[in-house]
Amino acid sequence: MGLGKLKKFAELGQMANVYQKPDPQKFSGKWHTIFGNDNPIILELACGKGDYTLALAERFPAQNFLGIDIKGHRIHVGARQATERMLHNVRFLRIYIDHVEEYFAAGEIQDIWITFPDPYLKKRQCNKRLTSPRFLERYRKILSQDGTIQLKTDSPELFTFTKDVIQEQNLEVISIHENVYKEDDVDHLLTDIQTHYENMHLKDERTIRAVKFRP
Repeated sequence: MGLGKLKKFAELGQMANVYQKPDPQKFSGKWHTIFGNDNPIILELACGKGDYTLALAERFPAQNFLGIDIKGHRIHVGARQATERMLHNVRFLRIYIDHVEEYFAAGEIQDIWITFPDPYLKKRQCNKRLTSPRFLERYRKILSQDGTIQLKTDSPELFTFTKDVIQEQNLEVISIHENVYKEDDVDHLLTDIQTHYENMHLKDERTIRAVKFRP
């Protein structure tokens, strides 16, 4: 590991808005106390540098936002920016998403954003996709009854896979877009906020797709 990453990991341990692989029992059911209010809690999974976490937190100060990722050096960027921008409604949780249901009580989460996750294109990796039935079952344990999942991706394979899962499980689709920048009636949050990777994908003229559904 390079010296830059080592420094970031050292700093990460001192950041008040970051929790690194903590004891789940100290957090499950206690997030409203941690945030200091009863506002809705929204997750961004595989958040990277937290582009959506930060942008949504600025737009919706009466909601709490929690970015989840395992990459500490990326979380470091988002956590530092949250502090610099005085976003008191932002936290970051450094864990493997495979264990996400251990860190929240039933119904504790209002909505989930999944922005440009690894599509895991090999067939044998399909259970690693964040919209696979395996993960949806985890999300159901922590989402509120009317909670939603919003996927935004440049991967046509992941998008098709997700649509198939939605159909197979007979889930409620709230909105679906085959090209968020070419269609009408697209939620402005899908176009006004762009992640680091999305900017690169757009330069490569990739199509950005999105689907919002209830699991």
